[in-house]
Amino acid sequence: MSKSLLSLAITAFVLGGCSLIPDYKQPEAPVAAQYPQGPAYSPAEAANRAAAEQGWKQFFHDPALQQLIQTALVNNRDLRVAALNIDAFAAQYRIQRADLFPAVSATGSGSRQRTPASLSQTGAERITSQYSATLGISAYELDLFGRVRSLSEQALQTYFATEEARRSTQISLVASVANAYLTWQADKELLQLTKETLGTFEQSYKLTARSNEVGVASALDLSQSRTSVENARVQLARYTRLVAQDENSLTLLLGTGVPANLPGGQPLADDLMSEVPAGLPSDLLQRRPDILEAEHKLKAANANIGAARAAFFPSISLTANAGTASPDLSGLFKGGSGTWLFQPQINLPIFNAGSLRASLDNSKIQKDITVAQYEKSIQTAFQEVSDGLAARQTFNEQLQAQHDLVSANQDYYRLAERRYRIGVDSNLTFLDAQRQLFTSQQALIADRLSQLTSEVNLYKALGGGWNEQTAQNTPVPEEAPKLKLF
Repeated sequence: MSKSLLSLAITAFVLGGCSLIPDYKQPEAPVAAQYPQGPAYSPAEAANRAAAEQGWKQFFHDPALQQLIQTALVNNRDLRVAALNIDAFAAQYRIQRADLFPAVSATGSGSRQRTPASLSQTGAERITSQYSATLGISAYELDLFGRVRSLSEQALQTYFATEEARRSTQISLVASVANAYLTWQADKELLQLTKETLGTFEQSYKLTARSNEVGVASALDLSQSRTSVENARVQLARYTRLVAQDENSLTLLLGTGVPANLPGGQPLADDLMSEVPAGLPSDLLQRRPDILEAEHKLKAANANIGAARAAFFPSISLTANAGTASPDLSGLFKGGSGTWLFQPQINLPIFNAGSLRASLDNSKIQKDITVAQYEKSIQTAFQEVSDGLAARQTFNEQLQAQHDLVSANQDYYRLAERRYRIGVDSNLTFLDAQRQLFTSQQALIADRLSQLTSEVNLYKALGGGWNEQTAQNTPVPEEAPKLKLF
């Protein structure tokens, strides 16, 4: 009997090589071969290292931001759920893959039964015993047309997609922490600027009040000066609230409180991050985890078509066991006590009211849907990178112009203050200079924040934020890492 079981197992493995999964062909990228060109874009640069290979510790220069990112990677709950999802789908794949192999089990049983004399055919009390020990397989499907193998491939590709989803979650987390930190720093700088400006407005108001008392300044001048003070107080309350809310948002991303030993943050005007080249759109297909995730889902849908096709063909399941049985425990393994069971079963679909055809049509439609989703993920990535490149060039120009505007308003303020002190100009001109300087300084901080966040988003769009350190000569993986079964 053991030779028969071995022969069946070998036959199953040989026939199991048959697969009805369609040949996979990667869809063509529905985007241009180059990023847009024009006045909003800087000249294209050759990329000697992809952004995805540049570690976030080398990209972000601020030690405080580096510590916050490290804390978030350890404690953030969304990232923790993404990691647990990988373990869950790995286990699901192992469950599905186990169907490719026979499940061998050993059983032992014993029974002892008393039959009363009133029910015995001999009219006497009867006691019977039975003992057995068997080794066998139960309901093992011979994968003649690759149905089980197709389902296993689908589970494997789903696992790979989950791994890419975790990478995407981490990259998004790094970018979110960076943007939250930069917003926090910008609002703190705006709060400090507002405090200093409020002090200047209050001092001007006191001087105008004294001038009004001696009849030099009018009541209109005094009222206008007071509006500047009150407006600054409104801004002070606003930025005080925003700084507190920014810290709360950062705490949520970190998954814990802001570290007490956090180094002092660098000013926004400092060189806070590196500038990474964009490379080519084709690089995104190998670098962006959301694109790789969509492609693995497409491969899973392709494998599901194979399983739907195999359902049209007969399926054969096998139950077989061999062992020994005896009425006495002592005779369980004596000669002549052997038993065996061989029970093949074939299932041939004849009529199912179109259910199998509908199942195949549905699997093909699902594949078409995943193709569209895959193409959309490429288009989205192309658009995000293109937006980032346009922002890089135009923000540089806008920030330089805003610097010049602040410098011009500072000159205007100094001249207006001097002329007001010596009585050449009215208080109205001086107040206008104060307001314009305050407004331009606020806009400068806001523009610098927008420039920095656009660089962070471009780094994310290029697939950066997965590595901690910049690796040397990092090869581009052609496939996700293979799953460890045990």
